[in-house]
Formats: sequence, C-alpha cells, structure tokens
Amino acid sequence: MNSTYKYEVQLPEKMENGKKYPVIFALHGIGYEEQSMLNLIDELKEDYILIGIQGNLTYENGYAYYYLKNYGKPERELFDSSMEKLKNFIEEASNHYPIDPDRKYLIGFSQGAILSMSLALILGDSIKGVIPMNGYIPQFVKEEYTLKSIAHLSVFLCQGATDPIFPLNIGQENYDYLFEKARSVKYTIYPTAHEVSDNNKQDVVAWLRQELETNTQNMGLNQFVSKD
Repeated sequence: MNSTYKYEVQLPEKMENGKKYPVIFALHGIGYEEQSMLNLIDELKEDYILIGIQGNLTYENGYAYYYLKNYGKPERELFDSSMEKLKNFIEEASNHYPIDPDRKYLIGFSQGAILSMSLALILGDSIKGVIPMNGYIPQFVKEEYTLKSIAHLSVFLCQGATDPIFPLNIGQENYDYLFEKARSVKYTIYPTAHEVSDNNKQDVVAWLRQELETNTQNMGLNQFVSKD
C-alpha cells in the first residue's frame, strides 16, 4: 500500500481466508513514533489488525503529524492537512487489508488523542470506537469542520489527574462533549501526569476485549434473527 505515512501493520498469525477482522489505528504523541502506541495494544494482535501510523514530520527524537504554535494552538494548515491525509490513509488501509468496515477503532495519546477524537467526529459511523488518552478536541474542529453523527460511537476516554499540559478541566470538557453525542463513554482518571500508566494500558486492553466480545455476541444475534 502506497501511503504518505510510514506505518507498521501487525496481522493475526492465524488469519482465515475470506474473514474480515476488526482494526485498531494507533496514533502517537508528538515526539514519539508508531511503536510506542503498538506496544500498548500488542496483547490484542491475534484478535485485531493493528496499524501504527508514524507522523510524517520530524520532531525532536521522534515524529509529529503537525506542529504547534503553542499547546492548544496547532499550525492550522498542517492540522487540516494531517486530518485529510489520515482520513485517506484509513480509507486506503480499509480497502487494502481484510478489515471489517463495521469494526474500526482509533487510539491515540496526546497529539494522537486530539486527532483520534477529531477524526471520529468527521468520519461518523465508519468508526466504531475511539480511545483518546490525554488530549482535547480543538474548538475550530467543533465549530468549522463538517461533523457527522457519532450516536453509534463507543468511547474510552483516559485522563491523567496531574497532567500539566491537558489538566482535569480539559478531560471534563471532553467527557461532557462526547457524553452528549456518543452511544457510550467510559471516562477514567489515572493518578499520572502526561503519560500512559501500566494500569491505563491494562484497562485499554480489557475495554477492547470487551468490545470484541460484545460485537461477536451481536453478530451472532443478528445471524440468529435473520435465520428466524
């Protein structure tokens, strides 16, 4: 697959021909790289297709999807460009790999959380769930972008209690906004700063496993109903 972004894909070892798999698109924070996110969800590699997307811009010892004027104020042209490129990447990957179109998930930390929430809002029902960790939704996304309904969306919102970059009031704003619009929102505050703890990682894996179980049960129920 040709792409603007360098990426790493992990496919289940025992893939079945003709079967479609749920996918997790992972977006890292500024100054990090795709492996930092894949490490959080590697326990799920036999159940999900995992795709870590590396930012196309260099930043310190890592990468970024866009640059900032200062925290909370992205370089608008770069942000808009990254949103369009990531939207296209998700579409291309969905056509290239055996991905279930009804089970696409986004996970992101910091800059990746900002993008994952923003992408969920513009992609609508093509995204099943999102896990934003320590980020926010830019006001211009809420006010100027064309947003779609997320009434179907499952959200696991994560926040650090002592995050000096995105403090608790930001996490609460995220929760209030998403709670009004999404199907379900789980909001957990961790005793951390701007980082992902081991407990946060364990909860993320557990939440995604529960999503897998729930979706499998629903698929079985739908098959039973259709047969009847």
